[in-house]
Amino acid sequence: MADQTAASGNNPLATFLGSARTAGPALLKRTEILFALGIVTILVMLVIPLPTFLLDFGLAVSFTFSVLILMTVLSIQKPLEMSSFPTILLVSTMLRLALNMASTRLILGHGHEGTQAAGHVIQAFGGFIMGGNFIIGVTVFAILVMVNFTVITKGSGRIAEVAARFTLDGMPGKQMAIDADLSAGLIEEGEAKKRRRELEEESQFFGAMDGASKFVRGDAVAGMVITFINVVVGMIIGVGQKNMSFLKAGATYTQLTIGDGLVSQIPALIVSLAAGLMVSKSGSSGSADKALFGQLSFYPAAMGLSAFLLCALALLPGLPFLPFISLAIALFAGAYYLPRLRKARGDQPAEAMAGGAPGAPGGPGGPPAPAPEEPISSALAIDLIRLELGYGLLSLINTDAGHRLTDQIKGLRRQLASEIGIIMPAVRIQDNLQLPPNSYVIRIKEIEAGRGDVRPNMLLCMDPRGEPIQLPGEVTTEPTFGLPAMWIEPAYREEALFKGFTVVDPPTVLTTHLTEVVRDNMADLLSYAETQKLLDELTKEQQKLVADVIPGQIGVGALQRVLQSLLGERISIRDLPAILEGVSEATGYTRNITQITEHVRARLARQISDNHTNDQGYIPLITLSPEWEQAFAESIVGEGDERNLAMAPSRLQQFITAVRQTYDRHAMMGESPVMLTSPGIRPFVRSIIERFRPATAVMSQNEIHPKAKIKTLGQV
Repeated sequence: MADQTAASGNNPLATFLGSARTAGPALLKRTEILFALGIVTILVMLVIPLPTFLLDFGLAVSFTFSVLILMTVLSIQKPLEMSSFPTILLVSTMLRLALNMASTRLILGHGHEGTQAAGHVIQAFGGFIMGGNFIIGVTVFAILVMVNFTVITKGSGRIAEVAARFTLDGMPGKQMAIDADLSAGLIEEGEAKKRRRELEEESQFFGAMDGASKFVRGDAVAGMVITFINVVVGMIIGVGQKNMSFLKAGATYTQLTIGDGLVSQIPALIVSLAAGLMVSKSGSSGSADKALFGQLSFYPAAMGLSAFLLCALALLPGLPFLPFISLAIALFAGAYYLPRLRKARGDQPAEAMAGGAPGAPGGPGGPPAPAPEEPISSALAIDLIRLELGYGLLSLINTDAGHRLTDQIKGLRRQLASEIGIIMPAVRIQDNLQLPPNSYVIRIKEIEAGRGDVRPNMLLCMDPRGEPIQLPGEVTTEPTFGLPAMWIEPAYREEALFKGFTVVDPPTVLTTHLTEVVRDNMADLLSYAETQKLLDELTKEQQKLVADVIPGQIGVGALQRVLQSLLGERISIRDLPAILEGVSEATGYTRNITQITEHVRARLARQISDNHTNDQGYIPLITLSPEWEQAFAESIVGEGDERNLAMAPSRLQQFITAVRQTYDRHAMMGESPVMLTSPGIRPFVRSIIERFRPATAVMSQNEIHPKAKIKTLGQV
């Protein structure tokens, strides 16, 4: 063994073979290296002369490559499965051009030696096609070039050009349709990403195919030029330099040139056919045989009429009877048996999916196709959030403005998740022809929660100071907060901004209104299932807390009511662990949901105080006077869950009037203070104030964080 090792170590050939055996499998795994070597080989063939046996091998590779391309195109289900086709087209074109250069070098350099000078493949093609007559060879070659250049290549290039143009033009609409489906909740985020990726790949593919079709066209032109050069220059070399007779030189160089042209043009014709099939099947799915024969065989009436026409042709004098009558019988058999075969297999006819053929069920002149019966249970489902648009506002979801609207709705869902702590349900957008053209309705659980009017081609202008807007336009009221506003033309945008007005576009107006409606109704949108989902999505470290609190101390339904109470006053439940800790503490002494909620609010004092701190860094407060504190405390009757407010209506009206006067006075000074009460009466004071001032926050002393700065502005 040592001797063998030493011998191999001293033998350079053995060393090379050993390293080749080791590097071979590794090299096969590195496809990028093999591909680079192949490209380099093609470039080398353009410069270095090839021996005839290598040229024969290269021509065989070219034939194999072109047939493989055609068979693959016939087998794929849709064009994007072969998205690398433009690259393949370029490589096959360069391979044929390199082989053309190598064969041209052999023909011009050794053509005088005979028809075998350029290899056996070219000799065989030239001899077989020409049959001893170079005029036949020239004619066949000219027809092949004409078919490839004029028919297939030109048609494929035109289809690719039109497909690329329409694909690029249709991208914005398809992208907006994906965004609308996503915001409406019809698809998930993963499905939307997949569709966007397919849309991007489709546009890139047809754009590349538009350019790649020029490769095939240029290849056909180069083939004709190379053939002409080979004939003319070969005759000059044979007669002028090699002392051949004119007829012998013509026969020899013509056979070599035609053979070389056929060897190049037949693979080019195959690849051109593959490119034509690729771009022409862009509108259908399935392999080429299913797309062709499957759709043709879906029309038995057409097959029967074709068979009848063939029978008539078979009976005409002078025409051969057997071919036509055989094809007629085959078509009659197909028209009779294929519908029964499809019915047995349960296939869906193409006309049923495309609207129906004439005379077919669902088609023109045929009985109406039965509509699929919708399950009755689907009528029980309701849309949690629905946005209905009048027909004049449909442009908001079908144009660039629609792209902005759906993007804003997606951003709203993300914003509310980070601010409030729950994911806003998907918004279903649909048209409603019963609405006025420029009106919209926002529905929460299919109950109207907001309504407004927008002008899709105008801008909403508002003056923050509340003064009249001195611009030409349509006076209106801002739909979200009821502020005076004006619809102006886009041409006045710069002037309005220069005057200090606030200018917003229609999608922003609509999204702002939707945001406020959702905030006001977030408590109703928090379902039992959503509460359970929030608990399940807590981190692994918090699951022990969940297990300790639920269901031993409080049930999911009771926790849902606590969270709904917080959301009803726009308090974020994002810090769910702190809320669970507060619930756990409160359940130690009470089972009353109101008292549990108040204790949780005290645990969230830092968050609540921060929410109501103004730009000056303090919480503006309006305190409840001792008289009203005592009045509310004495008006509470009952114990536990039965505690209610039993204040005389006249006394309630006095309280409402005092609150309105106090808050209106401070609103004129630009303040939006918080009502401060004692913990025991806070829920009852809030229940009264929310009926006429729902945006006014009511806090108890327990909810003022020790480090928060406060400023008392007045007293009720």
